[in-house]
Amino acid sequence: MESLIYWLELINRLVWGPPLLILLVVVGVYLTVITRFVQFRHFGYAHRLAFTRDDDNSEGDISHFQALMTALAATIGIGSITGVATAVAIGGLGSIFWMWVAALLGMATKFGEAILAIKYRVVDGHNQMCGGPMYYLEKGLNSRFLGVLFAALAALTAFGTGNMIQSNSVATAIIELAPSWDPLWVGFILMIAVGLPLIGGIRSIGKVSSVLVPAMAFFYIFSALFVILYNFSAIPHAFALIFSSAFTGQAATGGFVGSTLMLAIQYGVSRGIFSSEAGLGSSPIAAAAAKTDSPGRQALVSMSSVFITTGIVCTLTGLVIAMADVVGQIGTNGEVLNGSALALRAFDAMIPKGGIIVTIALVPFAYSTILGWAYYGEKCTEYLFGLKGTIPYRLLYTLAVFPGAILNLNLIWDIANIMNGLMAFPNLIGLFLLAKVVGKENDAFEELLKKEREKKWVFSVKS
Repeated sequence: MESLIYWLELINRLVWGPPLLILLVVVGVYLTVITRFVQFRHFGYAHRLAFTRDDDNSEGDISHFQALMTALAATIGIGSITGVATAVAIGGLGSIFWMWVAALLGMATKFGEAILAIKYRVVDGHNQMCGGPMYYLEKGLNSRFLGVLFAALAALTAFGTGNMIQSNSVATAIIELAPSWDPLWVGFILMIAVGLPLIGGIRSIGKVSSVLVPAMAFFYIFSALFVILYNFSAIPHAFALIFSSAFTGQAATGGFVGSTLMLAIQYGVSRGIFSSEAGLGSSPIAAAAAKTDSPGRQALVSMSSVFITTGIVCTLTGLVIAMADVVGQIGTNGEVLNGSALALRAFDAMIPKGGIIVTIALVPFAYSTILGWAYYGEKCTEYLFGLKGTIPYRLLYTLAVFPGAILNLNLIWDIANIMNGLMAFPNLIGLFLLAKVVGKENDAFEELLKKEREKKWVFSVKS
């Protein structure tokens, strides 16, 4: 097992090495320029849109709000808690800064992904929308090969990133608080709970997500803010550590593995993408199902999810860990704290029994993420094998929840990271080569917004 983990970690570092990091930055900068800094110009409007606009008469399966909640279901959660903690444990507190950088560029990347997903979406045999990188790679670039490559990698990634990591993190968190619990039971209960809503497909997942995601996000954000404000005096020092470590790396303390600048960047960017999925190519699959009158409109809704996940939830988690000063401590298993166990210890250190907050949040977070990724994997399977592949995929996906609860954390994270990086490559290539299409669609959307503003102005004058 140790030999396997060693090789996986080596492959992980190669996949998330300079080529992928440079490609992520180049695509993010290119889309930022070609959309004329859309993430800044329409920041406020993007975050209002999902909650104020209804395009029920437009083509699509779910509303703007449900599409956003489905995307957030797959992003906000484990990646925002366990992912941040893992990045800090390995890459140091400076990795939090590089998460912010990835998010800033990722907003433009996600805008481009969603525009292309809706522009090239199709209707399947069940009269449901299908879209995402596999379709815009095939139809936009005329590359069936890249489409198949992405779909195959994404379908496999769903088992690790969207499934087993979630059940593993829940089991770890529960056992950290209640050592007598058997992870087998955690996996079994979660497996049953996942299988039920998958029967209804995207409409069922969208309904569950639209209720569960806002409730769990509000609970965690409010609780984390309370913990931070309760220890207000430690905030300046925490920010100082984050910024100083971002450019110098972090030296080893106690049992903590020494972190270099490259590790901070690598784990900050990779965990940031794991959380926001910007550039990964998964979230535009949900965006393609939205009812919208313009690709640009839903693209803004999709873009807002990056700020919500990384800008808010990840930042709160990182601040609590930085303020608690628990990096490098030993857990109940005798190993250096990592993942959800580190987040639990941090909250416990800030307020009595604070770890309960993480456990309560992790369960619905993990559950919603499993559901969101189930949809992504299913649509990729449908692209590869047609509708006949969806039922077997749902069954295998549900069963995979169980072993995830008992496997080694580092093993699962390394596999998930490798798959995330591999599936990002064809998607980023497609985004770069189709950037001009994104620019044209953005220009058309800007014209639409201009006409809407003029109409409102004329109406207000006449009134």
